[in-house]
Amino acid sequence: QVQLVESGGGLVQAGGSLQLSCAASGRTFNSAAMGWFRQVPGKEREFVATITWSGGITYYSDSVKGRFTISKDNAKDTVYLQMNKLKPEDTAVYYCAAAMGSFAGTYHDKRWIYNYWGQGTQVTVSS
Repeated sequence: QVQLVESGGGLVQAGGSLQLSCAASGRTFNSAAMGWFRQVPGKEREFVATITWSGGITYYSDSVKGRFTISKDNAKDTVYLQMNKLKPEDTAVYYCAAAMGSFAGTYHDKRWIYNYWGQGTQVTVSS
């Protein structure tokens, strides 16, 4: 089992910045990649960004590319999402997710490739 705990959400004005953290614990040795998704009420959970533990390969959705940066600290089993130039449409609950075993980059944005999920942290961007 792997436990994921997100932190860092909150309320920020448009144009501002926030950094989310996701700390992993438990049987993390088999984790291949960590990702961030987000969801607003009434909509499907959508992919934001992913990073592989080995090699640090990153993937981003088009909507956040150039504004968000995903990074990792292997020693701390922690992944970060630095969010800059935030927009009201970034408002959502942000979820951290872990993909175990082999990781096919082709499917990085597919929810089914992720085995474990955190509880989510709310990010609200005011206009």
